[in-house]
Amino acid sequence: MKKLLIIGLILLTSACQTATPTPAPALPPTATATLPPTPIPATSTPEPTFTPSPSPTPFPRFFTQEFDSPLEGWLILQAGSETLPNVSAESGALRLQMDVPYAWLYALYGAQEYTDVYIEAEYVNSALTPAAAGLVCRYSETDGWLEYNVLTDGTYNVLYGKWLEAGIADYTPILDGAAPGIKQSGDVQQIALTCSGTTLYLYLNGNVIRSVNVESYNLPAGKAGVTAASFENAPVISVFNWVTVREP
Repeated sequence: MKKLLIIGLILLTSACQTATPTPAPALPPTATATLPPTPIPATSTPEPTFTPSPSPTPFPRFFTQEFDSPLEGWLILQAGSETLPNVSAESGALRLQMDVPYAWLYALYGAQEYTDVYIEAEYVNSALTPAAAGLVCRYSETDGWLEYNVLTDGTYNVLYGKWLEAGIADYTPILDGAAPGIKQSGDVQQIALTCSGTTLYLYLNGNVIRSVNVESYNLPAGKAGVTAASFENAPVISVFNWVTVREP
């Protein structure tokens, strides 16, 4: 208030003088200090925790399959028929059914390949005669395979098979013979096959019945599995109770 009163008196006195007063220099405006905003402390976002997914159970190399679970790791192939393969794993057995004459079905363990291997199976052939069930080793899609078959007419054979085109295979006989121990259709039977080096060993109900040199077919390694075939009569049903694959 005192400051305003003094300024008013100065102005009144100056108005009464004839001389023009020198204007007082203008004062610069008072600067207003701007305070910086208070920083907000950074909040770190936590990284998501990596939870590794469980690794799938690897398929075993050697095993006994009793077919009480789905056919994971197995490959189903068919020759001589354009119908869908009639293959199922149920009630603890692998069921191969040929609904037309001259058809071949293969159930191969596709998860592994073997150089030397022993394959054994127990099966029941519920079929008309003739029909065959057997074992396969050294299967190659491009180079062919070896198979040992036991027929319901009391004979057996070893064949070299090779695909000519999809669904059509050519079979070359390697040997055949007869064995008194081959059981009739409807009976439980065990067969086995050893593929070792250049030699195949054939087993029937626990006994070696023959061996054969297969060096000329040049099949060093491949997949293993089982097979069944129909001939002039159909349907043919082969039921495998179990299959064992192990080192020879």
